[in-house]
Amino acid sequence: MAVSSVLAFWAVSLLLIVVPGADWAFTISAGLRGRPVYPAVGGLVVGYTAITAVVATGVGALVASAPALLTALTLAGGLYLMAHGAMTAARPAGPSGTSRGAVTGGDRAVFLRGIGVSALNPKGLLIFLALLPQFTDRRGPWPVAAQIGVLGLAFVITCGLFYLGVGRLTRGVLHGRPAAARLIGRLSGTAMAGIGAWLIADHLLNHGLLDHGLLGHP
Repeated sequence: MAVSSVLAFWAVSLLLIVVPGADWAFTISAGLRGRPVYPAVGGLVVGYTAITAVVATGVGALVASAPALLTALTLAGGLYLMAHGAMTAARPAGPSGTSRGAVTGGDRAVFLRGIGVSALNPKGLLIFLALLPQFTDRRGPWPVAAQIGVLGLAFVITCGLFYLGVGRLTRGVLHGRPAAARLIGRLSGTAMAGIGAWLIADHLLNHGLLDHGLLGHP
């Protein structure tokens, strides 16, 4: 596989990673816990690794071509982000690792939430479906699935390193500033919930669900 193709995909994926979104909001809220952010970032990485596997095996194309299945995925992902964002905004974590009124979940719970944030994000799946094929060569010596695996690995490694930096920076800057930490926690939770709502609204408006008869007729 050509190194130039990997570098080109890496440059594009880096631009997508640095744009704030649900992953940003989740990592920031995890960083405010005052504990290592490895479980949160590890969950995100596992989620995106799963998406890479889905796309490499061809299941992703099936999902994208099935309106009902894609709608179910979008609704599940959007509702998950809305619920998690609302919980984060309602009970923001402080630098001590606790939220007002309750103790935050353990590392395992944070890890599983990270998987949910990335793996249930339909935009992530669609980005992979739209981007990965453009950087593969069906006539090359490597099978397309192997090429997708290499490109996905480049994305996952970059994603993990970047969000580790975001989480550690959040924890370091806001340590000892409980009021600022809670404010950022509320903002990140609100942003996550808003992104979930936008995902659902964007899908319903732009994918002609009424035409497919999936939502019924007014």
